[in-house]
Amino acid sequence: MVELDTALKVINEISAHGYKAYLVGGFVRNYLLDLPSNDIDITTNATPKEIKEIFSEISPNENYGSVIVNYKGVKYEITTFRKEFGYENHRRPVEIKYIDDLYQDLLRRDFTINTLCINSEGEVIDYLRGQEDLKKRLIRSVGNPKVKFDEDALRIMRAVRFATILDFDLDDEIKEAIKETKCYLKELSYERKKEELDKIFASPNAYKGISLMLEFGLDKELELDRLKEIGPTNSSIGIWSILNVEDKYPFSNNEKELMEMIRSAMDHNNLDPMTLYTYGLYANSVAGNIKKLDIKDITESYNNLPIHGRSELDITSDEIMNILNKEPGSYMSDIYDDIEYQILYRKLSNDKENITKYIISNYRD
Repeated sequence: MVELDTALKVINEISAHGYKAYLVGGFVRNYLLDLPSNDIDITTNATPKEIKEIFSEISPNENYGSVIVNYKGVKYEITTFRKEFGYENHRRPVEIKYIDDLYQDLLRRDFTINTLCINSEGEVIDYLRGQEDLKKRLIRSVGNPKVKFDEDALRIMRAVRFATILDFDLDDEIKEAIKETKCYLKELSYERKKEELDKIFASPNAYKGISLMLEFGLDKELELDRLKEIGPTNSSIGIWSILNVEDKYPFSNNEKELMEMIRSAMDHNNLDPMTLYTYGLYANSVAGNIKKLDIKDITESYNNLPIHGRSELDITSDEIMNILNKEPGSYMSDIYDDIEYQILYRKLSNDKENITKYIISNYRD
């Protein structure tokens, strides 16, 4: 979490070079709501070229008139005041023009609560009644929301996301605009849609976001056919597991493996020793949460397992082969499976002497 005093040093550095600079957007909104924030946006009349002359550690993003400045280990996205002209594919401006007017720059933004600024003196600047909407806990568009969503359809998802994470209401104009423009969501990349959905699903208030999407029929536009099946849950990967949309949305190999394990664990008793052992605590906890089981019971049952992995068995493969006087072979897998089963259900204690006796009794020719 970045403190206000640290962020003010950056805008004071810009101001010291004769430019206007303000903290803007999510950092200011969260500061006023007393919420933590790691993303820091700065708006300024300095151009990217001029910002480069002030700071040394910079990553350019000049297509959008912004640069990323690394200041004392914290990244700041610094964007030049601008106007945007024409939008293509309901997503990106065709042209941007640098301007020297904070108010005009704020008019291009999405929601009033994201237009709040803090100047170099630490004073809040509020041209568009953003603080009033914070007090009302309301998401309200900067200008006509239908126009805003037509320009950039991702703003539809952002509206749902902010309503979810902040537990705010959407104003009536935004609700109507979502219904009229939701078809544009199909033109967005699955990657960008997933980024917003991940944030919604990861929120402790995720069910509100899901309910809003269902209310507006966004499940159809987003191709989330099973969204109606989602109940209250605290796991984003658990939600994706139920939605089962790996054929459309991009997931990492790790995410895919987790979802497959969760789906498999859901088909079993998540308090059963073999299920806990096979799928692990995380997958069983997520599956149990979806099934409304008590996670404490699952955790306690898992912690009480006599073993949690094959490496914890008090016998090695070499020792098993020596006992049987055999070379390595597929038979080893069957023996391991059997020993694990016997130990997990406490029919056999996990000590070398007893395991050896069991192998001799059951597997020696």
